[in-house]
Amino acid sequence: MKTPDTERPRPGAAILRTALRRNVGAMIAGTVLMGLYQAAETAFPIALGLIVEHTMQDRSLGSLGISIGSLAVIITTVSLSWRFGMRVLQKANTTEAHRWRVRVAACGLQPVARDVDLKSGEILTIATEDADQTADIIEVVPLLISSLVAVAVAAVALSLADLRLGLLVIVGTVAILSVLAVMSKRIGASTQEQQARVARAGAKVADLIIGLRPLHGFGGNHAAFGSYRRVSTDAKRQAITVARVNGVYAGTALALNAVLAAAVSLTAGWLAFEGRISIGELVMAVGLAQFIMEPLKMFSEMPKYVMIARASAERMALVLTARPVTTPGPEHPEPGGSLVVDGVRHGTLQGTTFTVTTGEFVAIAAYQPRAAADLAAVLAVNVAPHAYEGVVRVGGREIAELSIESVREHLLVNPYDGEIFAGTLRTNIDPSGTGRTIEAAVEASMLTDVVALHREGLDYAIRDRGANLSGGQRQRLSLARALAADAEVLVLHDPTTAVDAVTEQLIARNVAKLRRGRTTLVLTSSPALLDAADRVLVLDAGVITAEDTHRNLLAGDEAYCRAVAR
Repeated sequence: MKTPDTERPRPGAAILRTALRRNVGAMIAGTVLMGLYQAAETAFPIALGLIVEHTMQDRSLGSLGISIGSLAVIITTVSLSWRFGMRVLQKANTTEAHRWRVRVAACGLQPVARDVDLKSGEILTIATEDADQTADIIEVVPLLISSLVAVAVAAVALSLADLRLGLLVIVGTVAILSVLAVMSKRIGASTQEQQARVARAGAKVADLIIGLRPLHGFGGNHAAFGSYRRVSTDAKRQAITVARVNGVYAGTALALNAVLAAAVSLTAGWLAFEGRISIGELVMAVGLAQFIMEPLKMFSEMPKYVMIARASAERMALVLTARPVTTPGPEHPEPGGSLVVDGVRHGTLQGTTFTVTTGEFVAIAAYQPRAAADLAAVLAVNVAPHAYEGVVRVGGREIAELSIESVREHLLVNPYDGEIFAGTLRTNIDPSGTGRTIEAAVEASMLTDVVALHREGLDYAIRDRGANLSGGQRQRLSLARALAADAEVLVLHDPTTAVDAVTEQLIARNVAKLRRGRTTLVLTSSPALLDAADRVLVLDAGVITAEDTHRNLLAGDEAYCRAVAR
């Protein structure tokens, strides 16, 4: 994030509270069932002690039968309560993780970008691993409470035999948790750093995949691999650090639990030797000392999982609490498709001013490619209206006054590097599934040859990022998608740079024909598109320096002729 933590706290605790509050019912049911499981587990050594005690006293088959029946009830309770308790908790955990994944994805896909200094690969890690680890808090709390129930039942049972045994369990448990609570903070900090480094490695992979073809083209594969290897090595080193800290934590917990169990067993043995507890109570105490290690182990691991969940929640907060880069207005454009750019200063634009009236087909020949990119970014609202001077009006209203949804419905800016998604030709052209103008868009973009080339036609499968298409096919597919949207105002940025001259000529005529009566602005240096336009604006040094038809400019403007003639 660009804003310091002191100005904008990351509400990881608030995210955890929300997760807990939404799953109160499931957590109560899970806590009851898991508490019953732990109580039944604790009752097992108590029952064994009672069996020994009564069998030695009564020596009757009836008492033995009752004891065996009691053990069967305890075992059945243990089995069923664990089965249904974990089912309830894991269902709630999985559902909660899904909710956070969807929410993080929704933030990333909102029309208004958020001020998040994270790459797409990092956000992907947050939406998957961090969402899952945050939702683990749903299981942690019931397991923590049920472990406490087991320790409490054991302490009470031992106290009934001898108060010193019960006090030993209570004091030992408090001491163990105090030590481990301090150690868990180190785990939380280390885990958060590990998650950040893994996310950076994921972002690097995403970047490399995007640029795979260019890397192959100029032989940059080895350098790119070396760059990724360094980032991945950092993540590996941090993972080793986390594993080392976790190992120390687990080893310490196990050693302390064993010391407590040994202390209880030895104390019980000493008391039995002194004749202060019976043989049955000794059996119970030794059994509880062995059993108590399991709930103590679970109990002692809970602080670690809480810190991991907190660290993941803090990372999710980076996305969920990020401020939007702009605050859209509530208005909607007036009917009609006019587009006005008035005195815009941004990047290389130095007071650019022009108007495209409703139904007009206008082309802009930008002598500096960067100026075309800056203008496209402003029109696409990728630059917040407060971040540049001047105004842009769509349908008679300033963009700053419009809701982002209405801008997207009214004005479509198709970038020169439009993404192609895994799916089919049809789903790439018509993501919404309306299917109203697919055929016309395919024809106008000259994508007909790609459709005809495959038996599946429009249902031909497209790989991720259009890996099974050529550069020209990907560009025409992107153009077809823009045309199929049938927006009132369409802005195309270099839509034909990857196609041959003959195809470019046909596309120019088809686009002009299809868009007749709709407002169209093309940022291009293509002679075919410039010739198809009603008028051409020359953008030089950030301002409009000339305006006429393509042919008149060719005849009378030498600089224009040099810039666009091929």
